Amino acid sequence: MEFKEKLKEYQQIVNKELEKYLRKEEVPEEILNNSMEYSLMAGGKRLRPILVIATYELFKEDYETCMPFAVAIEMIHNFSLIHDDLPEIDNDDIRHGKPTNHKKFNHAIALLAGDGLLNQAYITISDELEYSAENEFKECYKNKVKAFNEFTKAVDRMIAGEYLDTELEGKQISKEMLEYIHKNKTGALLKLCVRMGAILAGATENDIKKLSIYADKIGLAFQIKDDILSEEGNPEVIGKPVGNDKRLGKCTYVSYYGLEGAKQELNRITEEAISILKDYGENAEFLIQLAVYIKDRNK
Repeated sequence: MEFKEKLKEYQQIVNKELEKYLRKEEVPEEILNNSMEYSLMAGGKRLRPILVIATYELFKEDYETCMPFAVAIEMIHNFSLIHDDLPEIDNDDIRHGKPTNHKKFNHAIALLAGDGLLNQAYITISDELEYSAENEFKECYKNKVKAFNEFTKAVDRMIAGEYLDTELEGKQISKEMLEYIHKNKTGALLKLCVRMGAILAGATENDIKKLSIYADKIGLAFQIKDDILSEEGNPEVIGKPVGNDKRLGKCTYVSYYGLEGAKQELNRITEEAISILKDYGENAEFLIQLAVYIKDRNK
């Protein structure tokens, strides 16, 4: 199957699974639930849950086992986007070509919708752990507990990275601090996705370590590409304005290396990510093409 077809198939699987978690009942907090659904189902690449599934499938075929963790990570991602768009952070009005959550609803609802998606992610995994403890073999349950432990720590790192990115706006920072920010803000969740997929599939420690290096590389590549798109992307394609990083005085890979230098870094890191997967043969073809997709994407 061609990469784009497989990517679309994965996206459809994730979207169908996410629909199961939408809160459609008539309750007093219905508007809050609508706000959570608005962001969760607004679209996007679904890259993070797809990484969980694709990594899991390197080792096993029954990807349904990892789905609660895959959808939980997408809830976390959208929680972060809602809060990232708020006036106190990036003050963005458009996301995925639509009004951001606080523009569609209001500031208070958006803030609470983000909180709601964060908590729903933990509910989703805790429900899965409860079921696993009662119905599955001990080893499977242990893998899910380990994955959950990594989940909690990665969310912590993402929040720390977001704090530093906001706190250091307009300030000159070192290359080491730039990498530290994005290793946490962007890279932590992407690395988590790969590690969770491998852990849930019962991969060896050696495989988990090797795939973690791949994840570090594509996490960095993703951020560099974001910085490049913020500089020269097409707003109509990206679905949001460009130039915000420069306007806010953020230190990015483009501001540090220059546009061409950032592109060279992106190419180098992508090649390094691909080389790590050579030992997995044809089974890793989708993950290889995903690294190329991250490098070449236009939104």
